[in-house]
Amino acid sequence: MSILKKINVFRRILTRGLTKNIGSSQKNQEIDLTQKIEINRVLISRPNHRLGNLLLITPLVQEVIATFPDCKIDLFVKGGLAPIVFQNYKNINYIIELPKKPFKNLIDYFQVWIKIKKQHYDIVINVDKGSSSGRLSAQFADAKYKFFGEADETIQLKHNDYEHIAKYPVYEFRGFLTKLGFQEKDSPVPPLDLKLSPVELAEGKKIVDNIVPNDKKTISIFTYATDDKCYSETWWEEFYEQLKIQYDDYNIIEVLPVENISQIGFKAPTFYSKDIREIGSVIANTEIFIGADSGIMHLASASLTPTVGLFSRPNQNKYEPYNNNSVAINTNTSNTPDSIKVINNILRKN
Repeated sequence: MSILKKINVFRRILTRGLTKNIGSSQKNQEIDLTQKIEINRVLISRPNHRLGNLLLITPLVQEVIATFPDCKIDLFVKGGLAPIVFQNYKNINYIIELPKKPFKNLIDYFQVWIKIKKQHYDIVINVDKGSSSGRLSAQFADAKYKFFGEADETIQLKHNDYEHIAKYPVYEFRGFLTKLGFQEKDSPVPPLDLKLSPVELAEGKKIVDNIVPNDKKTISIFTYATDDKCYSETWWEEFYEQLKIQYDDYNIIEVLPVENISQIGFKAPTFYSKDIREIGSVIANTEIFIGADSGIMHLASASLTPTVGLFSRPNQNKYEPYNNNSVAINTNTSNTPDSIKVINNILRKN
């Protein structure tokens, strides 16, 4: 481990220790229900730069908008992807971006906190209870009502899918609203949604038609992932050969990662782009997406395409795709024929 990584690990341990009790006193905060509750300005805090983690808060953003249609939402995030992810969300008012490397950008870092303090919010929502910066932002913000993301055991017991990282913030937010006098919803959690426009979808179709200029339907695959989530070339080559045999009446295109790496040696027609909305629009024009747990898997889900997530880590319940007949496959307990059966079932439903 490099010195910089060791410093970051130490920094996280230290800040988590210092912030773990922030918001504890808010659990039993007194709320005067005789006052009219008006929610016009909301701060949602998720200071993380990863694509997947930004896409995974789109269900919560949709939930807030559905509950308060006229509200303005500020997002406290990290890095520069949020304006792209939330490009078509009309209620997004302002995006406050924490620098990816705060210790190299101290002036920008402190200016972010000043921006948060200057605003007045009706509600501030910290999405991830384990985020030190998220808890600090909720504490620091000027807001009448503050939700720090603390887990509620009663809510956990009511939902067998509570563990999912996109769902539990919605369940907890709904529970928090009952303390403000709102009736608790029992509707399904909204899906991940990039909100691709008709123009974007049309452009995606043009790209797919150029890659595979025929009348066949198309399957998209993504063979890359980070660390041990990435399956070997041998695994993917065997899996791809089976896909070709089973789905010879389909096109199969490979969406390439930014690293321009193919675990099948570029044997399939490929699509490469650094534009995440363009990638999403291409995947949206395919019948099904198959790939390991990654940001692109969540992007596929957010493009509203049936998504098959391949999982080798024990985190399936936390990250599995869940909308539009999407499923997760545990590759430790399932083989390729098992996966083909799952894919067949999804294709039959489309």
